[in-house]
Amino acid sequence: MLQTPSGGAGHGTTATDGLMSIGTVLNVLREEFPEVTISKIRFLESEGLIEPQRTPSGYRKFTVGDVERLGHVLRMQRDHYLPLKVIREHLDAMERGEAVALPAVGRQRDGEAVLEPLEGPTAARIGKDELLAAAEIGEEQLKEWESYGLLTPMPDGSYDAEAVTVASLVVELGRFGIEPRHLRAMKAAADREAGLVDQVVAPLKRHRNPQTRAHAEARTKELAALTVKLHAALVQTALGVRLP
Repeated sequence: MLQTPSGGAGHGTTATDGLMSIGTVLNVLREEFPEVTISKIRFLESEGLIEPQRTPSGYRKFTVGDVERLGHVLRMQRDHYLPLKVIREHLDAMERGEAVALPAVGRQRDGEAVLEPLEGPTAARIGKDELLAAAEIGEEQLKEWESYGLLTPMPDGSYDAEAVTVASLVVELGRFGIEPRHLRAMKAAADREAGLVDQVVAPLKRHRNPQTRAHAEARTKELAALTVKLHAALVQTALGVRLP
């Protein structure tokens, strides 16, 4: 259970309204979630999981309810490995007073939590023929895109489901005269960004605790979302445009 500080300037709260600064919230959360950061709190806010108040100067101010909600979010991520969309649905249900059934973490082995295997494949995949049909392209086009590294088949010949999105975007860009060979710079930039994210989560992946290693996947998704947003913002800034 999270212990929120009492009011007082020394705690970063306002004595009259009991609101907390983001720094105070961070200190409260770190008692249970040592790895939480201010960036993480801001990210959860950007995803609509919390809505702190703002002062006239734009500073965030959090209520006790906000902190408890953050605790629920972080706990569902850490203990049940739920995506943010599902967590949001659970929180909405809890606010309506409905009972929420969370998935079991798994059995215990040598004092450590072990996740039970999930049903179905561990990653969404698509066959070559399905990819060609979905993207409405031919095998020669696919080979060309593979030669530029835009698409990469797995050892069994299948593709990640995201390959359909990549292929569709390559097709759309082609209609503007942007050829696959022009996209090698984008692929190189994406690889560098992925390498940066992987560098950050590598310590979690190497951890002996299965829970911590599983948490690495959630952290990777978070960082990926942030890098995508930053990349889009930088491109828009460079072009002097704002997308709807």
